[in-house]
Amino acid sequence: MLVLEKLQTGAYVRGLSADGIVVIKSVSWHGTSVVDVIYEDSSGEIANRLVYRSDEDSLDLVEMGRPWSFDADGQLLRLVSEAYRISLAWLFDPYLAITTSLIEPLPHQISAVYEEMLPRQPMRFLLADDPGAGKTIMAGLLIRELIVRGDLERCLIIAPGSLTDQWQDELAEKFGLEFEPLTHDMIESARDGNPFDKRNLLIARMDQLSRNDELQEKLQVSPEWDLVVVDEAHKMSAHFTGGEVRHTKRRKLGDKLSHLCRNFLLMTATPHNGVEEDFQLFLALLDGDRYEGRFRDGVHVTDPSDLMRRLVKEDLLRFDGRPLFPERKSYTVQYELSDPEAWLYKAVTDYVRDEMNRADRFVEGIEKKKRINVTFALLTLQRRLASSPEAIYQSLVRRRDRLESRLRSERLEYRGAKLAEQVEPDMSEEEWEEMYEEAPQDEREEMEQTFMDRSTAAQTIEELEKEIERLKELVKLAETVRNAKTDAKWSELKSILDHPLMKDDDGNRRKLVIFTEFKDTLFSLATLIRVFLGKNESVVEIHGGVKREDRRKIVNAFMNDPDVLILVANDAAGEGVNLQRAHLMVNYDLPWNPNRLEQRFGRIHRIGQNEVCHLWNLLAKDTREGDVYYKLLKKLEIEREALGGKVFDVLGQLFDQRPLRELLMEAIRYGNDPEIKARLDQVLDNAVDRDHLRQLLEKRSLVRDSMDTSQIETIREEMERAHARRLQPNYIQAFFMQSFRKLGGRIKPREKERFEITHVPKEIRDRDRQIGVGAPVLSRYERVCFEKSKVDAQPRAYLICPGTPLLDATIDLILEKYREVMKRGAVLIDESDPGLEPRLLFYLQHTVHDGRQTRNKKQLEISTQMQFVEVTEDGPIQDGGVAPYLDYQALQEDELELLKPVLDGDWLKQNWEEKVKSYAISEVVPKHVEAVKDQRLPLIDKVEQEVQARLKREINYWDRRAEDLKAREAAGHQTSGPAQKARDRANRLEERLKSRLAELDRERKITAKPPIITGGALIIPAGLFHKLKGDQPAILNDYGNEGRDVVERLAMEAVFAAEHALGRETMDVHTQRGIGYDIESKHPQTGELRFIEVKGRAAHADQVSLTRTEILCALNEPEKFHLAFVRINDGKADDPVYVKNYDYGQPGFEQTSSTFPISSLMRHGGQPS
Repeated sequence: MLVLEKLQTGAYVRGLSADGIVVIKSVSWHGTSVVDVIYEDSSGEIANRLVYRSDEDSLDLVEMGRPWSFDADGQLLRLVSEAYRISLAWLFDPYLAITTSLIEPLPHQISAVYEEMLPRQPMRFLLADDPGAGKTIMAGLLIRELIVRGDLERCLIIAPGSLTDQWQDELAEKFGLEFEPLTHDMIESARDGNPFDKRNLLIARMDQLSRNDELQEKLQVSPEWDLVVVDEAHKMSAHFTGGEVRHTKRRKLGDKLSHLCRNFLLMTATPHNGVEEDFQLFLALLDGDRYEGRFRDGVHVTDPSDLMRRLVKEDLLRFDGRPLFPERKSYTVQYELSDPEAWLYKAVTDYVRDEMNRADRFVEGIEKKKRINVTFALLTLQRRLASSPEAIYQSLVRRRDRLESRLRSERLEYRGAKLAEQVEPDMSEEEWEEMYEEAPQDEREEMEQTFMDRSTAAQTIEELEKEIERLKELVKLAETVRNAKTDAKWSELKSILDHPLMKDDDGNRRKLVIFTEFKDTLFSLATLIRVFLGKNESVVEIHGGVKREDRRKIVNAFMNDPDVLILVANDAAGEGVNLQRAHLMVNYDLPWNPNRLEQRFGRIHRIGQNEVCHLWNLLAKDTREGDVYYKLLKKLEIEREALGGKVFDVLGQLFDQRPLRELLMEAIRYGNDPEIKARLDQVLDNAVDRDHLRQLLEKRSLVRDSMDTSQIETIREEMERAHARRLQPNYIQAFFMQSFRKLGGRIKPREKERFEITHVPKEIRDRDRQIGVGAPVLSRYERVCFEKSKVDAQPRAYLICPGTPLLDATIDLILEKYREVMKRGAVLIDESDPGLEPRLLFYLQHTVHDGRQTRNKKQLEISTQMQFVEVTEDGPIQDGGVAPYLDYQALQEDELELLKPVLDGDWLKQNWEEKVKSYAISEVVPKHVEAVKDQRLPLIDKVEQEVQARLKREINYWDRRAEDLKAREAAGHQTSGPAQKARDRANRLEERLKSRLAELDRERKITAKPPIITGGALIIPAGLFHKLKGDQPAILNDYGNEGRDVVERLAMEAVFAAEHALGRETMDVHTQRGIGYDIESKHPQTGELRFIEVKGRAAHADQVSLTRTEILCALNEPEKFHLAFVRINDGKADDPVYVKNYDYGQPGFEQTSSTFPISSLMRHGGQPS
């Protein structure tokens, strides 16, 4: 009980706050029974409350100036301290998302996330690495890391429709992130009418949003997103037309999204189309002030390197320095049509040409839409003609039947000679093009089928009758070809299937991917190949009609089943499906969009491919579109010899003025005209001209970054060090098992390193509903694990790691129930210290913020550090290591009385908390602030310089423009626009400049909050503890007469000598407490690291003790951790014995060290090598 009169400034009080002990900052009385108390809690937050006489029973006064009673349970202190550390896990495990995700990232992926994106918070960034670099993996790593850091609750991913399934699958399978796709049902069933309000992890199709104004309105009024990711972001590009920016619907969506999120990530492999003004318009999505106005050469110079990262395939390396991508080779194979096939080709092509010519009469309004639809239908028919006899036969039959059905309907209703107007889809040529280029394969197939069957240029019943008669003749001709079984294209494919490359050295057939365009061809071809191979199970198929789950099973079978040899697919498998198990591919049909050609090749030429990739392209000789494509591909093959496989990376940019599709259509319609034929040849020559290709490759490499081998070596070394100290799996497993059981959970071991949870307490499930992101916590789990390599065994296990709801809810409950223990403190024993001087351990946390505010109106924290420091009565404050409490033993209940003389010491009554804070304020925090400034201020300065330069030039331009227009108006001349409009634009830009500079000034105000002490303990060395008990610590016997310092020095010298004799480079790290080893050794050629823990012992010693931290380091890196044992005889060191891959066991949470027989270690040991 505490009377109100004891509430005085500086008093430490328990009961005022749920967070535990607080310190009183000020007290104001209101009468004699109420006080207004302002206090500081354990997190450093200032709060106040009214305290009444009736509250006195719930308050408790801690000794003035000494909040630390050190009477808490030591094991509980260790547990809650570990909960607190894991809640800040990213401060102790710098690559936490990697160790908790089912991936093995590459150097360029690690640098993108941890060096480029995470330091930029809030972030606006363009990730523009080449195709196949794994940008989805990088985005997943970023999202996972932000969630673990508590910086992400709401994330929206925008992707083309063909890629949304891949996004959902990869984020779930590799990162445990349960994103929901934005579906029609979700939109309709949203209780408040807004599907964006309550769902925090969403994936939406780009055109689903861009074409729906109502959805965009709901998006704009929903809560702010912590991160928006846009995949294939180049689709949000804009262009200047007639001096004005032409905003597509996609671009308008992008502009809105950029203002609805804290962090904005654009992803594309083609950020630059070769036109600088378009590139700068695209970058305006990230920073409209830096890229205001139209680019003017010589006036607008910009360096976007702080806004983007671009690595091309040639710069992507593995950790060992080898190129990431193998060589690519492409072959163009022409085949001659049989006579019947040639007759069919000419007849259908003539029909397509004639109908296109008839459709040209439709020019305006609804008729224009009809022309677009007819053209699209005929274009599809021509592509099916080139695909296979089966495809053209089925297409002609369906078209004939649909038009006959329409004719019967027209005759029944008898409206006269003129056909009734059909309702045409309200789509512009641009939208048709988008659909053709970008829609998912299943949607494209459906649209193609619909319009190929029904769209006709006929306007009268007579014209329709004539077209049907012509179609009947074509059907007969196609049926003849189909039944003749003289398919020249299939014959050519059979010869490719017999190519020597199709079998390995042992004569076993290699896996092959065959791409077609149309399902009719796909089904027919799959049947032919099954007969050819004689094995039905050898061939599998993927097309737009295959359901997502079935597609996943088919891909898995192709990748892993040795009996599945050939995958026949259309572009449904070119959309986000990874097929690098094969390195051979055939394009049975060639797409009229060269981007798809690149995408298809990218299915096998991607990360994980170790073989040279071979591609065969099949083309019919003496066909108009085939001849155009043949010339293009043959020229590319020639240039590949000069420019390497890089030519495949610019296929989509070869035709900058007119797409390849238009050239092919022109060849079909006018290919007999010598003048047009010569012009087409010239276009192809220009497109594949070596200088043009070089220019495209140079533009592709604009703002190109690179990674040299030294950078990769640095990343690898940092990764190896972090891996040795990682929290996952061992630290997390020990903490979870202890805390989960303490909260009433039941968990039992099953297979090795896998467990079953038979009961999750209700309070954990309830807590998850309050704090969880993603899937809810279940009441039981068939299997859980802590090591990611154990997830995929059967049954599949739930990975418990930071950022997952089960662990987060457990941590949150432990902190809520027992956080106060950290401020009371406990007594812990350091069993490895034979000394006699006690010391204090404090948990020190400090944050740096700038002048901006969060959406909750709090100052924006931009950096946090947590450290453990120790201090003796007379000694300096020193670094305590990473998590020192884990290596310290808790007292037994009956042992606390032994330490009463120590606890009553006058030195403990000093205000050590304030002394440690003062030390931090003068020594630690300034270094923290300077480090943050060194990182952030140069970026801020660069942004300010670019913004000022761009906006001031634009302001000056519009000022001059206003004056010129004003003068022309005064002279009575007609102008392109009113002078006032130009003046208003200049004024708006002035205001934008002023506002942006103010925002940058707020970013520059980098300051520190006062540090806080979040926990503490009294550490008793084993020497003092055993002296008070009246005996001697066993550790002293291990060092003999020489003493500990001498034995350890001689042992270290012996190990250094052994490593140097091997030619290795060494670094002494034994003063870095809490890392688990004494020496870091590096191979000079390979850069491979080893972590050596040195144990020197007297000749008579028979055992060695390892701390918990040392054992967990050995478990984290069993191949790299070496225990070096050195015997000391009469002041001389024997040769070291290295022990590697020893079974140290998995220590339970309460276990602080383990002792091992030297004889057992020696049997497993050997000479240094």
